[in-house]
Amino acid sequence: MEKVLVTGATGFLGEYLVKQLLSDGYQVFALGRKEEAGKKLEGLGAIFCKADFTNQKECEPYFVEVDYVVHAGALSTVWGSWESFYNANVLGTRNVCELCERYGVKRLIYISSPSIYSAKKHRFDIKESEYDVKNELNYYIKSKILSEQVIREFDEKGLYTVVIRPRGLIGVGDTSLMPRILNANDKIGIPLFNLGQNYVDITCVENVAYAASLSIKAEDVKGEVFNLTNGEPMQFKVILEMFLKAMGKEPHYRKLPFSLLYGVASVLETIYKAFRLKGEPTLTKYTVCTLAFSQTLDISKARKQLKYEPVITLSEGIENYGKWWKQQNKD
Repeated sequence: MEKVLVTGATGFLGEYLVKQLLSDGYQVFALGRKEEAGKKLEGLGAIFCKADFTNQKECEPYFVEVDYVVHAGALSTVWGSWESFYNANVLGTRNVCELCERYGVKRLIYISSPSIYSAKKHRFDIKESEYDVKNELNYYIKSKILSEQVIREFDEKGLYTVVIRPRGLIGVGDTSLMPRILNANDKIGIPLFNLGQNYVDITCVENVAYAASLSIKAEDVKGEVFNLTNGEPMQFKVILEMFLKAMGKEPHYRKLPFSLLYGVASVLETIYKAFRLKGEPTLTKYTVCTLAFSQTLDISKARKQLKYEPVITLSEGIENYGKWWKQQNKD
């Protein structure tokens, strides 16, 4: 039985990766820091490895005999210090690459981010090469660009790597995207630009896990990078109201000019940095750009080379999320 190690296994995406790989017949080593989540993964049949991938010595023993590694561990948020993003996403990725190289791992699958495409403009059918390497809209974006450079460095040295960039993960257990939107809807109203007619691409988390599994066995994909979405771009207002309806909530909007909100976000970011305030600003420049502009990805490369087709539709994913959310929030 072939062995796969998953970093970030105790996170949102990590659990789905573990489930997918177990169902594919692999022996799965689930590397992460959260013991409670680790016990849940052990219940599914994985081997929990309590370790931090940013600490090479700590996690090294778990790399010794594995065939493949899926590196999903990351500091993934819109706000934080550069040091924390650099240590987790850049140096942490280097740690993983060095261990894969040292122990002859057959293939490393790296979960990156299409946030690197973000800009103050509408963008449609973005191909994998169409991003600004100097994009510094936030530290997360900067760190993911640098971490991909680390991946390429090791690929050129001989390590077999594949990078996937999944856009806007949604699904049961989401602790990032929808909770932020719900919080805004309940408290201040969701900022609405262009009457909500800008297009967004999102991805059911099950499809990301499936694509990662495909990336392990696909032929002739060494050094390749793949965009990943559900392939169902929709207008922001339409998809938002689908979500809110599934959760039994009414939408509350605030129609505001982009320039005003972007300016407010810039001021808030400056204040938080200057005074080193805890938490994150109510608005960030990245969040405003994400809400204001269309961004859709070209996934034809994944369809062709990975033979990827979504295993769950957007409507199915939203329905599942709504049922789960209602169950979690019963009075």
